[in-house]
Formats: sequence, C-alpha cells, structure tokens
Amino acid sequence: MIGYVLLALGLVLVVEGLVFALAPSRLEDLLATITRIPPATRRMIGLVALAVGVVLIWLARALGV
Repeated sequence: MIGYVLLALGLVLVVEGLVFALAPSRLEDLLATITRIPPATRRMIGLVALAVGVVLIWLARALGV
C-alpha cells in the first residue's frame, strides 16, 4: 500500500516539476488567470478533478495495476 502512495506522490512531483522546468513564464500567466476565476468555479473545477482522479484510480485497480 505504501508503495502505491509513494508512486502516486512521485508521479505528481514529476508532472509538477515538468511545468516549472519547461514553462515557468506560462505558469505565472496561468496563476494570474486562476485568480480571476470566481472561488465557486475553482471549487467546482477541484471537485471535478477529484472525481476524475478517483475514477482513474478505480479503473487502474480494476485493470489489476
């Protein structure tokens, strides 16, 4: 179980690191854009991302990963 947690955290860090390494100026633009989105909309985006993540985890487990 702990192996899966470490794998998931590692994958998140790889993706986040790629954003910072490949497009740091675009990240600043993205953060400025996010601040203009109303909090309720940001919350909905977060909930949708959470639901998609849960579905992907369920699918990976169903496929035997």
